[in-house]
Amino acid sequence: MLIPPHLLPSNGRFGSGPAKVRPAALSYLASRSDILGTSHRKPPVRELIGRVQSMLAELYDLPDGYEVVLGNGGASLVWDMATFSLVEEKSSHGVFGEFSRKFAAAAKGSPFLADPDIVEAPAGTVALPKVGDADTYAWAHNETSTGVIAKVERLGEGLMLVDGTSAAGGTTLDVGETDLYYFSPQKNFSSDGGVWLAFASPAAIERAAKVEESGRYVPQILNFNAALSNSRKQQTLNTPSIATMLLMESQLRWMLDLGGLEAVAKRCRRSSNILYRWAEAHTFAAPFVQKAEDRSPVIATIDLDASIDATYLISVLRDNGILDVDPYRSLGRNQLRIGCYASVDPEDIEALTDCLNYVVERL
Repeated sequence: MLIPPHLLPSNGRFGSGPAKVRPAALSYLASRSDILGTSHRKPPVRELIGRVQSMLAELYDLPDGYEVVLGNGGASLVWDMATFSLVEEKSSHGVFGEFSRKFAAAAKGSPFLADPDIVEAPAGTVALPKVGDADTYAWAHNETSTGVIAKVERLGEGLMLVDGTSAAGGTTLDVGETDLYYFSPQKNFSSDGGVWLAFASPAAIERAAKVEESGRYVPQILNFNAALSNSRKQQTLNTPSIATMLLMESQLRWMLDLGGLEAVAKRCRRSSNILYRWAEAHTFAAPFVQKAEDRSPVIATIDLDASIDATYLISVLRDNGILDVDPYRSLGRNQLRIGCYASVDPEDIEALTDCLNYVVERL
């Protein structure tokens, strides 16, 4: 089935993983051949890292004492890094999707930590950690797998570790309510993956030093103190992707020029609201997340009636250049999952709904 060209979005990238990269960012990357292929220990690359750190601090208005830390391996590595470097004895987890579940599993599998407290909620709802005797509390700001957003606020006396991977750069946040807010840059920051970045509080920095002093064996790649030491010198432990940092620099400059985090969050919410309203206006579709306050502003999950084969619908869209609107693989629902990240134009979301109407009417 061919969708008429006049209905198609200008850019068909709507993935919830790697996201659309703005053409201006790609042009900037191409213009910086002077820095690509050069040493990450020398001033040009270190100054680039420093600019990314400074712009992130500005975008989030970081509280005094907080530092921007980064390293290689992506946000998934942070789960293991936290079990080695940040959890002292016991953690407590809120699990409401695949990614929050993976952090809980890492803590449960650790041979030197007590079994974690785990509060789990069905997909499409929110679970926050149980407040008790844990020294570390962990949950996701936005569950990429289900399209659910959670509150970010202090729950107890321990460290607050919040996975911000799909929320960072797309929704507002009081960083002071967290001790480690960590994320990868391939979503709202429209870069490539393989890097993690984090906002670390003085308490998190102090905890990591305390754990290291205890004599616990910590591999260098999972050593938060090593990442912190290198980040303070605008470096990483091992060679970073310079191209990723250049893309992120361009995206951060665009975000700040747009008006900062509030303006970007408004743009993302506009896009996701278009989809939620579209779903509510049709009998064959419905928002997967039933409570409106729990619906993500950056990942819209839309359930389809059993009379519509989502797999076939997605294949038709792909044949027409509309990409990566598949549901999360293990969720097993007849569903669309659409990334409404910062770089996605709301007008393209409108065009997507027109394309959906066109295809569904002809099934």
